[in-house]
Amino acid sequence: MHRKPLIVPAVLAALLSAASYAQAAPSNGKAYFDQNCASCHTVDPSLSSRSGPGLFNVVGRKAGALPNYNYTGAMVRAGAAGKTWTREELNVFLSDPSKSVPGTTMPVALADKSQRAAVIEHLATLQGKSTAAAPASANAGSADGWNEDKPGDLHRLTVADMPPPYASATAGNGPKVVARPEGALPQVPAGFKVGIFASDTEKARLPLRAPNGDIFLSQPGKGQITVLRSINGETADTVSVFATGLDRPYGMAFYPSGANPKYLYVANVNSVVRIPYAVGDLKARGEPETVVAKLADTSGGHTTRTLVFSNDDKTMLVSIGSATNVATAIGPKSPEALAKWEAKYGLGAAWGEETDRALVLAFDPDGSNRRTFATGLRNCVGLLVYPGTGDAMCSVNERDELGDNLPPDYVTRVKKGGFYGWPWYYIGDHEDPRLKGIRPDLKDKVIVPDLLLQAHSAPLGMVVYQAPAGAKHAFPKEYDGDIFVALHGSWNRATRTGYKVVRVFMKNGVPTGQYQDFMTGMVLNDRNVWGRPAAVTVAADGALLVVDDAGSVVWRIVPSR
Repeated sequence: MHRKPLIVPAVLAALLSAASYAQAAPSNGKAYFDQNCASCHTVDPSLSSRSGPGLFNVVGRKAGALPNYNYTGAMVRAGAAGKTWTREELNVFLSDPSKSVPGTTMPVALADKSQRAAVIEHLATLQGKSTAAAPASANAGSADGWNEDKPGDLHRLTVADMPPPYASATAGNGPKVVARPEGALPQVPAGFKVGIFASDTEKARLPLRAPNGDIFLSQPGKGQITVLRSINGETADTVSVFATGLDRPYGMAFYPSGANPKYLYVANVNSVVRIPYAVGDLKARGEPETVVAKLADTSGGHTTRTLVFSNDDKTMLVSIGSATNVATAIGPKSPEALAKWEAKYGLGAAWGEETDRALVLAFDPDGSNRRTFATGLRNCVGLLVYPGTGDAMCSVNERDELGDNLPPDYVTRVKKGGFYGWPWYYIGDHEDPRLKGIRPDLKDKVIVPDLLLQAHSAPLGMVVYQAPAGAKHAFPKEYDGDIFVALHGSWNRATRTGYKVVRVFMKNGVPTGQYQDFMTGMVLNDRNVWGRPAAVTVAADGALLVVDDAGSVVWRIVPSR
């Protein structure tokens, strides 16, 4: 299931009765599952996993016992100790996963009791005999997989390199997160060194540097924002909880820009709030004020919301990922209905459960004057405004289940009014075969992105490298203006890819089409990983900070001389 804040304590199974489950409506549970869980958990017996384990035959199954289970050891140990997924156990777990199974990477709690019961009833109907192939062996690899990655390697993908759809079988190869081996560190280029800036940063996702150098971290799974403060810049000396009770907070921005912002803006899963702030605050000095009460009618599927302000502070941009993989259920519209729809929502905007999804919205800073900025961006997790040009830029997670190498993820400038293809097309005029013939009118209107990344790499947070004035650990001058992108790593590829930080080469504010591996080495084999980069920022001293949400670490990279 997808990310929800852990805001409700576990309910004692002994207090539950069979009658409470009998009253649940499986159809409601299916709708909730389809909208909130299906992007991570398959119910197809032929596909063992997505980014979470398959949930067919789950009721009556031991925890962590799915064939080729590829996730946390904590769940396997729980199953070995006897934990079995009865309805009662599922209820306890979904109320508070981390309390039920400490160490689980499941970041979701389903707070509403009746909705939880409906989902459990739906899960109980999902039966079938698994026919999924075993995942790749521990020694598997290829020239475009994890075992070939090393700092300094260069990559350039082109549209001509793309294979046809289904050139390889759909893979369910989610990672198993294991403990970092004793003494292991990420690999960085010669001339750089890496160390730990902060640890125990559980479920941290996106960092933001304050004017005084404090590092703010959003923690969607905990519903809070944390502040890291360092005296010497090398390690975080204090860790403070700035704000709690938020709803899956992700994107953050200070406003107005400059040395003395008055607010910290926060993008929740379905709203935008701002919190009064003065430089140096370690705790919110006031309650959140709602700026945008509702971003979309749905909040399942992709749940990250990234927020930035234009260089002149007059426009607030918010990116919202899609509710589904490829919107197969929304159906067609007549030409007359399409014209009216696009007049209101923008060229290529999807409808139904995908209304106001897979796009970037624009607002005035007070939340007024809502308008569509760009469409067809399946999941723009990394969103920034390039300093020199003012261009909005996105790092985009493209769609799944078309094969190992299709379609590429990407980084691109995002044009106002632009359409980038999803769900009907990808990487220009390449039609998704699952939606063939539905939108022929869009074929020649799709913008080809600037930089293609290895398919299924899962690009998340990104930052333009600009060392603050006088930074004592500034990177060499040739890094100025280039972009660092955190690649969270694949689940839909037989040979694992991603799990690294890459450098995107820029020229005059435009990606050149080439990128370079910068931080690698977090994959042990094609089953086990000990780290997953989620986001990056530049510290006040010029260091590059990398948030690793699997290892619960913030890494610090500086020149070694």
